[in-house]
Amino acid sequence: MAMILNDEQNLLQQSAQDFSEKVATIENFRKLRDAKERYHDQALWKQVAELGWTGIIVPEGWGGSEFGYLGLGLVLQQLGRHLTPSPLFSTGFLAAEILMQAGSDAQKDQYLPKIVDGSSLFAFAHEEQIRHSIHQVTCRGEKVAAGYRLSGEKVFVVDGELADYFIISARTSGANGAEAGISLFVVDASQAGISKVQLTTVDSRNVANVTLDNVEVSSDCLLAEVDHAFPILQNVFDKAAILMAAEMLGAAEDVFERTIDYLKEREQFGVTIGSFQALKHRAADMFVELDIAKSVVREALSALDEGSDEVPQLASLAKTRLNDCLTLITNEGVQMHGGMGMTDEFDIGLYMKRSRVANQLFGDSNYHRDRFASLGGY
Repeated sequence: MAMILNDEQNLLQQSAQDFSEKVATIENFRKLRDAKERYHDQALWKQVAELGWTGIIVPEGWGGSEFGYLGLGLVLQQLGRHLTPSPLFSTGFLAAEILMQAGSDAQKDQYLPKIVDGSSLFAFAHEEQIRHSIHQVTCRGEKVAAGYRLSGEKVFVVDGELADYFIISARTSGANGAEAGISLFVVDASQAGISKVQLTTVDSRNVANVTLDNVEVSSDCLLAEVDHAFPILQNVFDKAAILMAAEMLGAAEDVFERTIDYLKEREQFGVTIGSFQALKHRAADMFVELDIAKSVVREALSALDEGSDEVPQLASLAKTRLNDCLTLITNEGVQMHGGMGMTDEFDIGLYMKRSRVANQLFGDSNYHRDRFASLGGY
């Protein structure tokens, strides 16, 4: 693992930092939230595409830069610092990753350029229950003469309300809970039989429940081999856990810095509260946890680019550490800011809300601790 970034990575990180500080700000996020209209800034998304971030992991043959997962992680980390609501994760990573792994050349030619230029938004519809699971797929994909008929419901689909296309997991054979029998389909969101219900989430992001009512799709919509999508899903969710950890790291860094600044400025009994020994100890605990989190995320991102066999273990390690780290730091940040930390007018509470939702995405700490132990043979 290289803890020091090279020149190109430093430039990308600086570009993302400048963009998030000047354009994708907390103030912009508040405007979208208060407008209550899809929580999406089309002008901002256009700039994200123009910066080339939508194609960071996409090969040059389809218009991308193939800069790597560490590069994408650096961008998400900076966007996480400002709680930027963007389809970059769902479109620029999840959809692009699945299409690169499972798509035919024709499907890649059709969809990847649309991802890179930002002209189409994608959402990955997989989860069917509150807690993350790869195996639990009851949405049916029935073989019919013209192709497949999809029926079922997907919940908590990130950016589902915005999507022009869905990538949908469906069970084409076998019983619920089995690894074999899961297939993937890419479907136009305007297809007859698809309905979306936007959810109101505590972190004010675009999430929807999606219902599939006998949706007829052609065989050309099938990604990869029928019944054999499970290994692809495993790999994609490992990468998703790592990249979500990178976004969460950015949020944790920002909250920590805000809290330390406040401890240096707020006075009580004629001295700054940062001089109180109890708060020093708590700040030190936060610093240690954050430093460990940085190392874990950087190691996991590097492992993705290197094609390491340890990616599954590192994915669960990174997501667990960041779940716990961000929870700790947002809790401490709100508490150390006192009563005003609980008000909506103060930004620190927005990070706590995002923390609670991000904890559940792609597996909470209990899920990944159990998985990490199982991978180790326990």
